[in-house]
Amino acid sequence: MRNLFGLIIVTFCLMWMPTQAQAAKQGKAGNIFRDCPSCPEMVVIPSGSFDMGSPGSEAGRDHDEGPVHRVNVAAFALGKTEITRGQFAAFVKKTNYSTGDKCWTLEGGKFEERSGNWSKLGYSQDDKHPVACINWNDAKAYAEWMSRKTGKQYRLPTEAEWEYSARGNTSTARYWGGNPDEACGYANAADKTAQAQILNTSSWSVHKCTDGFAYTAPVGSFKANAFGLNDMLGNVWEWTEDNYHDSYKGAPTDGSAWQGDGAKRVLRGGSWNNSPRDVRAAIRNGNEPARRFSIFGFRLARKLS
Repeated sequence: MRNLFGLIIVTFCLMWMPTQAQAAKQGKAGNIFRDCPSCPEMVVIPSGSFDMGSPGSEAGRDHDEGPVHRVNVAAFALGKTEITRGQFAAFVKKTNYSTGDKCWTLEGGKFEERSGNWSKLGYSQDDKHPVACINWNDAKAYAEWMSRKTGKQYRLPTEAEWEYSARGNTSTARYWGGNPDEACGYANAADKTAQAQILNTSSWSVHKCTDGFAYTAPVGSFKANAFGLNDMLGNVWEWTEDNYHDSYKGAPTDGSAWQGDGAKRVLRGGSWNNSPRDVRAAIRNGNEPARRFSIFGFRLARKLS
């Protein structure tokens, strides 16, 4: 009888033991979880405040990175990596979603709109690489599919959430510090490998290091930032929810998406093709939501409750 009572207690405790997803709902910062075996890994990002934008003294700073303003961000979950080619392929197969047959790709040192899509980029990838040639509408469609599939609220991160997460409690130009030439341990950006294999010229401004990848790298190939996120800089530009504005005057300070009637949406983080100027936490890129480039991808955010 005593053994039976003990078994009942153990069973009861196991039934109520929090799963990873339940722990995520409780907002445990740094917790990593998946909502299904094929779902992207998500990291719980803690709530906090940060100074969004870049100071006037930051090398490479552009006019749209100011004024610097304090932003409060509530806890949420963000993809540990960018959505991969394999994950996007599963979505396309399941839904018959079409991404068209045109994409801006790099050839001869110049981007032009050519025949192709995420499955035909003009460079080699496998299923572990970030999906590219993705526009804002494609990214939104994938998020909506994930929401239907899991019953959770998946979405694109807001621009403020993205920068807060990329910085990981740092205030330097990059989450590893101020020196762009230390990039190759932390990010896949334009480096000596890309310089030799793509343009083969010394005139291209690159990070003075070698990461071994001329184009995209498998996600998670480089060191994570302090929040446990990989590839927040480099690899592919990442779409966010926000409309693009050419300054932060009037921007929300609560971490919400800044909407408006502008024709462009915001991408962040730089890519395998970008020089030190464009691989910084504060760098911003605005483009039409229907535009596909072989350097554009995304990662997902998710509401915790």
